[in-house]
Amino acid sequence: MSAKFIPFTPDPVKGQAILNFTRTLRYYGDDKVKDRIRRGMPRYEMELKEQVGTDAKTGNLVIRGECLSACAYLKDKGVKVDLVYIDPPFASGADYAKKVYLRRNPLKGKSGKVEEGEQIDDDRLAAFEEKMYGDVWEKEKYLNWMYENLCAIKSVMSDTASIYVHLDWHIGHYVKVLMDEIFGEDNFVNEIIWHYYNKMQGNVKRFASNHDVIYVYCKGDKFRFSPIQEKRAEKVKQIKRVWSKEEQKLVNAKDENGKVIYIESDEYTVDDVWRMSMLQPADKEEPVDYATQKPEALLERIINASSDAGMIVADFFGGSGTTAAAAAKLGRRFIHADVGLNSVQTTRDRLCAIDGTSFKCLDVQDGVQLYRNPVQTMDKIKSLIPGLRNEDALDSFWEGAIHDSKLGMIPVYVPNLMDSTTRVLDAPLMFRILHEAMPDLPSGTKKVIVYYIEIDQEEVNKIIKEDDTSLIKVELRDLKSVLGDVVVNDTVEYSIGDNKDDLINKYLITIEKFDSDRVRGRIAEFNERCFLNQKPGKKFKEIKVSETGLEMIESISVDCTRKTGAWHSDAEILIDKFGLVRLNGTKTNKYWNGTIACSKKPLRLRLRNICGDETEVVL
Repeated sequence: MSAKFIPFTPDPVKGQAILNFTRTLRYYGDDKVKDRIRRGMPRYEMELKEQVGTDAKTGNLVIRGECLSACAYLKDKGVKVDLVYIDPPFASGADYAKKVYLRRNPLKGKSGKVEEGEQIDDDRLAAFEEKMYGDVWEKEKYLNWMYENLCAIKSVMSDTASIYVHLDWHIGHYVKVLMDEIFGEDNFVNEIIWHYYNKMQGNVKRFASNHDVIYVYCKGDKFRFSPIQEKRAEKVKQIKRVWSKEEQKLVNAKDENGKVIYIESDEYTVDDVWRMSMLQPADKEEPVDYATQKPEALLERIINASSDAGMIVADFFGGSGTTAAAAAKLGRRFIHADVGLNSVQTTRDRLCAIDGTSFKCLDVQDGVQLYRNPVQTMDKIKSLIPGLRNEDALDSFWEGAIHDSKLGMIPVYVPNLMDSTTRVLDAPLMFRILHEAMPDLPSGTKKVIVYYIEIDQEEVNKIIKEDDTSLIKVELRDLKSVLGDVVVNDTVEYSIGDNKDDLINKYLITIEKFDSDRVRGRIAEFNERCFLNQKPGKKFKEIKVSETGLEMIESISVDCTRKTGAWHSDAEILIDKFGLVRLNGTKTNKYWNGTIACSKKPLRLRLRNICGDETEVVL
């Protein structure tokens, strides 16, 4: 069970009176959202995974966990944020995948790999795709989820804070109505149009969609805002504007004769239409191979407009870490939260490359983190639960059924690892199972199995015991016991010796062999799928992994400070998709040679494979 429930902002679901309607938007399930908000935000334990940098008191955080969990933690700790930017899923119906590249194997030399100094493109690299998350939602579920998350975010905003919510045409107009209710119509500030003019589209039978919307709201009457001035390409003649104390607004400046004063200006004040490019491969800003990465220029404008140096900027759907990186460079404190492991690792590596940045990496202990990729877990859930298979007689609420010789068909409920509303098996969810799902089961059903991640044991047992509407037996099972069985660490063979060529970094760790069943399995699945789908006349080139397996390594880190507890990286190497090394946060033009050096005696070794799994070895 989660440690406790943290209340949202007092009375968050009052409704907003608009045109004499008592609620602005009604949709299926909104009453259940009210129940969860009355219950509070689930506050789980947090594990400190790593301290990066020397200053542990900055308050900078990188949190692996859902928005709701992160907000519960912050509110419990009394942390207030001054500016929020979120780029949540757009309910676009798209699946997002990460392209995973095999690295250059240093033990194979240059044969078949990139030659020193050679310029290559991505198409020549061995790669496969791994699904990271799906932006596929039923509209009602999405709105329930967003409503709860926005209420949670409001709960940790300071009284002078602003929030920027980045969406597009798929769902933005619905969320705008939710925000009117949560923050109040009077606290609406702007609808910003981000026009990314450089997006390339094919021929479409409509005007091309080349913009997103960003809704800006403040929490109260007072909020931070500084107009943004930018240079014009050429000077223009314009009316001089001055502030009128009498009218409390900007007015046209006039001379002693009452004539309007004109001036030449090479600057303009940014309005609510932002013509800014999307990231392209040729841009100066380096893409980080993250599907939804936004340009830093976009976040720099937001941060400069709505925060001061030293203020806390938070992003609860942090993605590629652009918000945190821009905040760090502009002298703000930052909080990055995301449920995705790839997001947290990408952000962590990105921040490590910014000089002087210190932050803590925290992990929400909500049970889901036992398996690194909830999307893939849900795809494979039927193979993880013995005997579970599809059953046409059951609706989509049930994952499937197990067939027993005595009891017959046993329906099985499994919580969706990507849906926070099913994370805790509590009274409202158990009531739904008993009184909505079970009455629709085929006649003759004698038993159901209900898996849970976390459970309000006392309340749930009480509801089951007191229920007299059904003769069907309910068996509760912990899903973590199933997920825990599939976590297998990678294996590494290494040696430690003296680094005779370097008097400062006198210890040298050589990686001799690395193996990852998970990566090999993903490659085998990819090879099989491509083989079956290959086009006639075109031979499929199979991806192969060497016996030593070093091309499956993405990063290596050494802790020379402590043997247990939070990780402290004293030396680290990040290997990019071309095989080039970033050493202790600094890019180099050198290929990895299979080693990592450190100045002090190494105590622990951590390796991350190209799919993101990390393995720690005590030396």
